Amino acid sequence: MSDTAYTTRHGLEVATEFATFVENQLLPGTGVEADRFWSGYAELLNDFVGENRDLLARREELQTKIDEWHKARGNQEWDASAYRDFLTRIGYLVPEPAAFAIDNGNVDPEIASVAGPQLVVPVSNARFALNAANARWGSLYDAAYGSDVMGPPPAGGGIDPARRDKVVVWAAKFLDDTFPLTFGSHADVTGYRADPDGLHATVDGKDVALKDPSAFVGTRQAGKDTGYVLRHNGLHVELVINSDHPIGAASKSGLRDVVMEAALTAIQDCEDSVAAVDAEDKVGVYANWLGLMKGDLTESFDKGGKTMTRRLADDRIISAPDGSTVILPGRALLLVRNVGHLMTTDAVKLNGQETPEGLMDAMVTVAAAIHDLNRSEGLGNSRAGSVYVVKPKMHGPDEAAFADRVFTKVEQVLGLPQNTVKLGLMDEERRTSANLAASINAIRNRIVFINTGFLDRTGDEIHTSMQAGAFVGRDGMRQAGWLSAYEDRNVLIGLAAGMRGKAQIGKGMWAKPDALAEMLQVKIGHPKAGANTAWVPSPTAATLHAMHYHMVNVADVQDQLAGKPVPDLDILLTPALVGDTPMSREDILREVDNSCQGILGYVVRWVDQGIGCSKVPDIDDVQLMEDRATCRISAQYMANWLEQGLITKDQVQDALRRMAAKVDSQNAGDPNYFPMAPDFDGPAFKAAEDLIFTGTKQPSGYTEPALHARRKEAKALRR
Repeated sequence: MSDTAYTTRHGLEVATEFATFVENQLLPGTGVEADRFWSGYAELLNDFVGENRDLLARREELQTKIDEWHKARGNQEWDASAYRDFLTRIGYLVPEPAAFAIDNGNVDPEIASVAGPQLVVPVSNARFALNAANARWGSLYDAAYGSDVMGPPPAGGGIDPARRDKVVVWAAKFLDDTFPLTFGSHADVTGYRADPDGLHATVDGKDVALKDPSAFVGTRQAGKDTGYVLRHNGLHVELVINSDHPIGAASKSGLRDVVMEAALTAIQDCEDSVAAVDAEDKVGVYANWLGLMKGDLTESFDKGGKTMTRRLADDRIISAPDGSTVILPGRALLLVRNVGHLMTTDAVKLNGQETPEGLMDAMVTVAAAIHDLNRSEGLGNSRAGSVYVVKPKMHGPDEAAFADRVFTKVEQVLGLPQNTVKLGLMDEERRTSANLAASINAIRNRIVFINTGFLDRTGDEIHTSMQAGAFVGRDGMRQAGWLSAYEDRNVLIGLAAGMRGKAQIGKGMWAKPDALAEMLQVKIGHPKAGANTAWVPSPTAATLHAMHYHMVNVADVQDQLAGKPVPDLDILLTPALVGDTPMSREDILREVDNSCQGILGYVVRWVDQGIGCSKVPDIDDVQLMEDRATCRISAQYMANWLEQGLITKDQVQDALRRMAAKVDSQNAGDPNYFPMAPDFDGPAFKAAEDLIFTGTKQPSGYTEPALHARRKEAKALRR
């Protein structure tokens, strides 16, 4: 039983802790009175709860019909034309809209016109949230020195001169490629100086300039540091000169660092990377987002025996060559990811029933952003006067249109002009991918973002075609025709909808945070594909990924792609099944072990410790970023293979028990860890079983229902 205390507000049962937060922290300073907030919230729920429920029922209705169609066809040869006709007949596929162009308006340049990295971070963790916000600027020297870019990461205990010199030479090559001099190399510069006509350097006793004088923005002074700020492809780079610094003293020019403008945008996540299951958890999530919007969020922590306090970074003040002042934002432009339409919350009840958590997120996160919209001074977020909300897990244009109406109502309640709230559309469910143009059109006056992602999209791919047959393994899935069609269609449809220069077209996460040398080789493919942003797992990764947006002019790529034919829909809709090329028994059992270990490694932290996203060692002890999307794909694979008879329940149970022992050993150094073996009866282990053995019945294959139930159980056990 819940021990949550409730109070009544306009006919709503509101968790007292949540009501107190709203009235004492959220609303003061917004101009929105508590009575107006609660009466408006009650109207929102009365207007939209029923439609929310109907949309979820429509998902289930379509899935049932698709399951029945596949079962009826049995082992018949795949017929793409018949399948498309069937999906059209049941309303899964909708007509393509007439040509249109989005009209979002009042969009900040970090989204509309400049290409660069995007961080995603759990807003429930204040330190991570601040790190992400401050990742707008990052040291290229530190990123290269401390990662595997220069080889195996260094041991602690002082600077390795050989590694330092290697970094300096490597960074000079980047400068030569990005900001070439009229003569010589940045590696040979013995001094930099700024003149009214631009930046000059001394090379071999000669005074030389930049080949592109317009790249010089101005000079920044910070203590003993003199910064020369340059711009290329809309992104800034600062050469930091300080001959008294240990690094600068070893440089002929006194160059002690190259500072990159890195994470232009950061998504503060209330969804897949967060474990928030009750009013207490949600208040913690909302409080951090509120602090970011007020600009006063801080977090203190111990580092090396000293107490450190993190806060939002100041803007950067630049003196331009003509004597004017240029102000560059010191922080990433922040978006907030709300939850999807599925889950309900007991933090607010209507007629004794839980209410959609997505509606609560909409009201609270937008109300918090009013502090930013009302700001006349201090550390602001949007200079265009907009609120940026990423809306995940929407299935097709009807659900996108529903979100549009929800935020219109929220704006009315909170006294904001219509379309103040801009929406990011996560293209991660198959019904959205197949109807992407119509989904964009449904929110064309709000949309600022579409993106792709292998994990959730693959999870929904498997669940949608659960009864079609057994899916190929992950390596085969990455080579499947539907996946390349999905990636290409996302970019081309976005461009056809007029998103160039108005919105972000994004690509998915780099999931190996410690393999950044590999990331530098691989992730350049994202801007080359026409994406003007892509997800990274850390500030260090953002700093390194920023290099790619200097190497590739995404605007030029998008110009070249405009008008290119969109891959055929039949390719997107053809599932990647084992078919006539069965996998070996060894490969199948290896995949089972991999999936079970990955599920357990993530779920045990989620359920027992409330950690929604973290680096989790895989079966080979390689650290990978895991969140609910990675869990979803693993669980759906196992559910599909069980359903299709590729594996047995006994094999999965055996793998779960063996992998639980392995995960226990991987977490042996964590004092807050609760072992799963040898009893295998705790909430975390049961959650893993739920996800796999009821995977065919979980709504759209989502992990939230099982994880939330088991997390609540764990919290109750340990009160």
